[in-house]
Amino acid sequence: MTNSNRIIINTMAQYTRTIINVCLSLYSTRLILSALGQSDYGIYSIVAGVIAMMSFITNALVVTTQRFLSIYHGKNDPQKIRQIFGNSMLLHILIASILGVVLFCLGSWITHDFLNIAVERQQAAWYVYNAAVVMLMLTFITAPIRALFIARENIVYISIVDVVDGILKLLIAIGLSHIAYDHLVSYSVLMAGITLVNLLAFSIYASAKFPEFHLPRLRDWDKQFIKELSHFAGWTTYSMGCIIGRNQGIAVVLNIFYGTIVNSAYGIAQQVLGAVQFISTSILNAMNPQIMKAEGSGDRSRMVRLCEYESKYAFLLLSLVAIPLIAEMDTVLHFWLGEVPEHAVMFCRCILAASLCDQISVGLTTANQAVGKIRMYNLTFYTFKLLVIVFAWGCIKAGLPLVSVMWCYIGVELFTSFLRLPLMKRIANIAILPFCRNVFLKIIVPATTMSIVCYISICYINLSWRIILTILLSAATGLLSIWITSLEKEEKQHITQLIKKIHN
Repeated sequence: MTNSNRIIINTMAQYTRTIINVCLSLYSTRLILSALGQSDYGIYSIVAGVIAMMSFITNALVVTTQRFLSIYHGKNDPQKIRQIFGNSMLLHILIASILGVVLFCLGSWITHDFLNIAVERQQAAWYVYNAAVVMLMLTFITAPIRALFIARENIVYISIVDVVDGILKLLIAIGLSHIAYDHLVSYSVLMAGITLVNLLAFSIYASAKFPEFHLPRLRDWDKQFIKELSHFAGWTTYSMGCIIGRNQGIAVVLNIFYGTIVNSAYGIAQQVLGAVQFISTSILNAMNPQIMKAEGSGDRSRMVRLCEYESKYAFLLLSLVAIPLIAEMDTVLHFWLGEVPEHAVMFCRCILAASLCDQISVGLTTANQAVGKIRMYNLTFYTFKLLVIVFAWGCIKAGLPLVSVMWCYIGVELFTSFLRLPLMKRIANIAILPFCRNVFLKIIVPATTMSIVCYISICYINLSWRIILTILLSAATGLLSIWITSLEKEEKQHITQLIKKIHN
């Protein structure tokens, strides 16, 4: 299978996974919100969110492990690949154990003193917290195995496991209202059970198919590699920590000033973003291994070209869904949730817009990871992202409306997206003007066209089924403008050939 076909197949697998899981998630969240109520749903969002702040370490180690595995796949070094996986597993288990003990010890203080939770629900929040810690530890152990699948570009199996994960969560949502025990506690425990199922699904398949997969042994420990892995993982952890800290920091600020009801609205927005962002993440996961392998094999020009494609495709794929959703968000949330928490529409629209801003140059982050010179990039780029918490606090203390927090959020995302260009110019000598020409100029027309079409639809069409018309018109004009203005001749030829092969 050619590299281009592998990217397309992996992208289609994840895109299909995303559509299925978005549909499952939309219905599941409505059932969960109904079963728990806005207050308990807000409790789950803020308590689990505090633990999610620690999951950035898992994500950082996944990125690190996948980066080194892909680099040495590019160098065709099987012995080194096996060594990387073994050391990564040992490091994940060690960190999971230490972090688990610390978080369990802090449980009572966080749920009873730190967070603004009603006294009668503090005990339930404590159970939620402990279940979330177990989920975090299981996710740590799963991380290097998942990274192995990504490095081997076996995205199809990952997509299958994720769909099963979505189905299990739907079954929990359906059955939750029939459980006699506390719904919030039951939901938390069952969610931890799903995390265990995911670990088993990845482990069993990897042990049968991948020769480098093996149970960790202490004799695999290599000080030199652990030092190299820890250096890369440390700065990647900082970057992930800034993102999680920003998201949950805003949630904590909102909780302190407004309480759990606003947290419920913010939690809904984060869930919408998580569901929709998988669309752009699908192309990132499909292309990242090949970007790493290109750098590992010494082909810098191909690496840069793939990063340009990644930025362009990630933005366009997300915009096809995000722009009509932003336009019709009020209708979508009422159809999805029935009773929509106050401010949820505003949060959803602004967070989706901010995500689009970030996708404009997202491929340059992958380029930085492939090159491996991440200290200056991560320290500069992600520190700016974290500053939005300070801006949010200042806006609320100054008496500005709640929407001002989200305008700060969007402004910071747009600024940091353009900040990637001078950073990568200095780190890897990636030319700024060719990137702007190959990416920025290719996305302006489709984004503008879809925005105008959606605006006309919501302003001048008054039909009960207008949302369907908005989505169809936006998709049709978006795809047409992408084909005309965004794709190069060779890209069009490749797509045409692929369609002919599928038809034949």
